[in-house]
Amino acid sequence: MAPVAPIGEPTLALPPKAESPVSEPGAVQTTTAPASRAGRDLPAAIGVGLLLLVAVLVGLLLYPPAFLAMVVLAAALGVWELSRGLLQRDVRVPLVPMMVGVLAMPVAAYYAGAEGLLFALSACALAILIWRTLDPVPGAGQSIFAGIFVLAWVPFLISFALLVLRDPNNLASLFEFRNWTASAGALRVSTMLLLVVANDTFGYLVGALFGKHPMAPKISPKKSWEGFAGSVLGAAIVGVLAAIFLLQQPWWVGVLLALGMVAAATTGDLAESMVKRELGVKDMSSILPGHGGLMDRLDSILFAAPVAFLIYALLELF
Repeated sequence: MAPVAPIGEPTLALPPKAESPVSEPGAVQTTTAPASRAGRDLPAAIGVGLLLLVAVLVGLLLYPPAFLAMVVLAAALGVWELSRGLLQRDVRVPLVPMMVGVLAMPVAAYYAGAEGLLFALSACALAILIWRTLDPVPGAGQSIFAGIFVLAWVPFLISFALLVLRDPNNLASLFEFRNWTASAGALRVSTMLLLVVANDTFGYLVGALFGKHPMAPKISPKKSWEGFAGSVLGAAIVGVLAAIFLLQQPWWVGVLLALGMVAAATTGDLAESMVKRELGVKDMSSILPGHGGLMDRLDSILFAAPVAFLIYALLELF
């Protein structure tokens, strides 16, 4: 039986449980839509991916506040999906202060920098503690820790993309449109996203064709070492081209970025798979055709954004 929501809190529907929390390597999964060898509906996945890419590029190139709004929306949907998943363990997180944090952290990151982001995270964590103190529920301790964990995982990490984007001397206003000449921050974010896409695309293609040795069979049976090698090679090629033509940097900068993005994106993907299996759900939601939940797209970016920020900072590319 689903837990009863406290008075004044929104009710979340439970996500569908997976028939088997842990899949055996090589297990065949049946779906109603035509799926590829890696378990995706390829036409839907490609179409949704292209639409998301176009929307992000338009925001980056023409209207940075639109990109900020997309980050906030993505963080809100990610928090919503994780909140639904936590209901499988009878853990109800306080959505109201968490959604305040979803808005506060990206805005603080872009307009106030790293210090503002850290302050927003601290304030939102305190707000969750106070909220649960004033409105206690069974398992209040779990609710507090789970809420802070979700905030630190989704809106905090994704806000690093806005730290990569921001130019302290040229912050965009709500009424400012730009021409097609991309800013340095937009090119940095674009390079990060291109490398994440290259990691997913080349890893998927090589893994689907040649994958035989699972990286973590108990967590993600379909992720193979062959696919990982494909991710490294493909991202290195894209990284070298992006470094030379987008960032105006030496080729080795692209290789360094590629290695960092592949390591971060793979870790993020495995982390999300582990959480799903711990919660006993197959997908967090089904809002993206061919992809499942939004967290299946965000998992790589969430870990890649802070790593990209660190690499850019070490290379003094800000």
